Amino acid sequence: MTDTHTTPALPDGYEISTDAARVDGARVHQWLSTDAYWALGRAREHQDRAIAGSLNFGVYEAASGEQVAYARVVTDHATFAWLCDVYVDRAVRGKNVGTALVAAVRDHLEPLGLRRIMLATHDAHGVYDKVGFAPLAEPENWMVLTLR
Repeated sequence: MTDTHTTPALPDGYEISTDAARVDGARVHQWLSTDAYWALGRAREHQDRAIAGSLNFGVYEAASGEQVAYARVVTDHATFAWLCDVYVDRAVRGKNVGTALVAAVRDHLEPLGLRRIMLATHDAHGVYDKVGFAPLAEPENWMVLTLR
């Protein structure tokens, strides 16, 4: 991966972890199922299975341990990754938490030698652009099978 973008710093008082045991599943489900356009109404069982089968990233307040942001990656750890379910609690938006989280995901995956990291977004292009994501060069080559 070639990155000409800088790695934004996480604000003081926050930490990022990939420890799945730290993920607050109830909180992540609440965020996504009620406030994320792509996951509205998602069942808790589905969210728990998604967490269990993914590489998870959480941002936590260092003092309290409270989770304030989440992202997950579906990957084979060799050729491909899909970044999804990126969510930042409304109370900490605008503090660079989301951009720092996405940069941490990128930096964590970079040593794996993946060919690409994909994502889909309706409204957060500016966040992802800051850490090197760009529109598909040849979108006509990509297809999707929508099951529901």
